[in-house]
This record gives sequence, C-alpha cells and structure tokens, in this order.
Amino acid sequence: MNAPHEPDELLTIGGMSARTGVAASALRYYEELGLIGSVRTGGNQRRYARHMLRRVSLVSVAKRLGIPLTDVKDAFGDVPMDRTPTHAEWQKASRRWKAKLEERRRAIERLEYELTGCIGCGCLSLKACALLNPDDALAEAGPGPRRLAEIPEEEGEL
Repeated sequence: MNAPHEPDELLTIGGMSARTGVAASALRYYEELGLIGSVRTGGNQRRYARHMLRRVSLVSVAKRLGIPLTDVKDAFGDVPMDRTPTHAEWQKASRRWKAKLEERRRAIERLEYELTGCIGCGCLSLKACALLNPDDALAEAGPGPRRLAEIPEEEGEL
C-alpha cells in the first residue's frame, strides 16, 4: 500500500491489534498473505489505514467460522487496499462472498442431514446402507462420501 495518508488516519500495529482483538503476529501473517496492507514509516514500522479495520474484522470472523483464508482473499480480492473502498466496491465483493457463504451453508446443512444416515462412503456398516446404497453402488462413482461430495442445487434433493 503506497497511497499517502494523514498521520492521524494511520494505526500502529499495536493500535490495530488493540482495536480488532487480532494479535500483531496474525496481522503480519494476514499482510504476508495479501489479505491486508500497510504503509511503512521511515523506520520501517507498519502503519494501517483506518479502512483496514473492516478487512481485519472480516478476516477474524471468517477464521472463527472456519472459512479458509484463501476464500476470504478471493472474495475481497478486487476491493482496493490502497484507499478507502467505495460502497459499490464493498457491495460487489459482499455479493460474491455471500454466494460462497450460501454454498457453504448448504453443504453444512447437507452434512447435518446426513450425519444419522448413509453418506455414501461404501462402509455398508449401517442398516440403512442396504436401502440407500444397495450393493455399494456408490463406490463406482469414486472414493469418499459420494452423497456429500456434491451439493444439491435445490434443497428438495436432500
């Protein structure tokens, strides 16, 4: 991030950590991954623009929910780091991420639904497998939990 900022707009790494609750080491890691950006002082100290608070907060919440950081990076990859993003830029990124989150929610709901039944792994250890996967037919589709490998397009397919 190379854009000039007024000194009072910039937060030290300690200030960013205190404001977001994210450890300084995590902030450095997020920066290394390209999730957030900073400017450097003449003494090579990091300074974060105030608009980075939102990015750090979103990364923090996503991490807490088990969302891979690569997904966060993809979702907000077009949101500029060198200036305060516009409302339209955030809306565009938010819509893209919302679609990914909805996909993840459907996968979790499907897993929850299938936990007590056959997930199509070919184990044949449940009585239900004789009905849901007779003769281990799902094994022909490949290894792993075949019934959970694909998320249905519609909830009715559960």
